[in-house]
This record gives sequence, structure tokens and C-alpha cells, in this order.
Amino acid sequence: MVCFAHAKRFFALFAALFLLAGCGYKPSSKFSREVIGEKISTSVTISSLDPENTVIIKDAIDEAIIQTFRASLVSKEESDSHLVLSISNPTYSPIQYNEDGYVIGYRMSLSLHITKIGNGISKNYATRGTYDFSVLPNAIVTDKERFDAIRQSAAKAIAAFVAQVSAEGTRKKQ
Repeated sequence: MVCFAHAKRFFALFAALFLLAGCGYKPSSKFSREVIGEKISTSVTISSLDPENTVIIKDAIDEAIIQTFRASLVSKEESDSHLVLSISNPTYSPIQYNEDGYVIGYRMSLSLHITKIGNGISKNYATRGTYDFSVLPNAIVTDKERFDAIRQSAAKAIAAFVAQVSAEGTRKKQ
């Protein structure tokens, strides 16, 4: 009985792997790496209105690039692609109120403008990221909450950028 259960699991795993390999499945990160390259450098245009957020976004972007593209961050001279990022001012919108009319939920919105420079070609992308978070009634948004919201919004904007680049890589293959 035990051997039959193991054989059944092995067959199911083998069938799933065979189907994925047989249909030509490739993860989206492979397509995006074909467009971006293996070595990436980044720079963020510092906002004179909100320089603190620029540093947070730079860190979030670098982290997202390493995790999503599975690429190395290198100097501009060594890179296959250089990404120049600029941010709009982050905006907060109340999205939820309690029964007394106090705001208890906000949505952070952030727009990124990304210019990809590589192989002598420059291409522009525009992405947007949002993040919803809760606060106590009649409370002021703390710096920690604001920074976390900006970090999460930037990560979502980068995910949208990855989707755009992956779609571009897929179109190039066809």
C-alpha cells in the first residue's frame, strides 16, 4: 500500500514536469532577463520635495531587482542595462472610515518613471504601485507607517515594470 502511494506521487510529479517541459513553459523572469540582461545598475533621481523617500525607494528597487530578475547589481560601467528611476510625490488617500467618521485606512499611491538604457537604446516605462494600510482612528500616520507604505508601493510598481518587460521579452521571441 505504501509503495503504491509513492508510485502514484512519483507519476503525478513526473506528469506535471513532463507537461511543463513539453509545452515550452518558461518563467517570466527568463523573458525579462533577456530584455534587461544579467547585470543591472540603477540610479534614482532625487526628489527635492521628498529626499527621504528617494532613499527608501532606491533600496526597495534594488531589493526587487535582485529578487525578481535574479540579476546582479553592478556599477553602471559593468552593466548590461542601466535603469534611471524617478518618482512622483507619494499620495495618501483615505479609503476607509469608522462609524464616527475617522479615517482608519489609507491607500498610498506612487508612480515611477523608468528609463532603461542598454545597448545604445533608451526606452521609457511608466508604472504605478499602491499599498493599503490601516491606522488607529484619529491617529497621525507615523514615519514608520509612511516608509513601509512607500516601500510596499515601490515594490508593486517594480512588479508592474517586470510584467511590462516580460511581455516585451515574450513578443521578441515570437
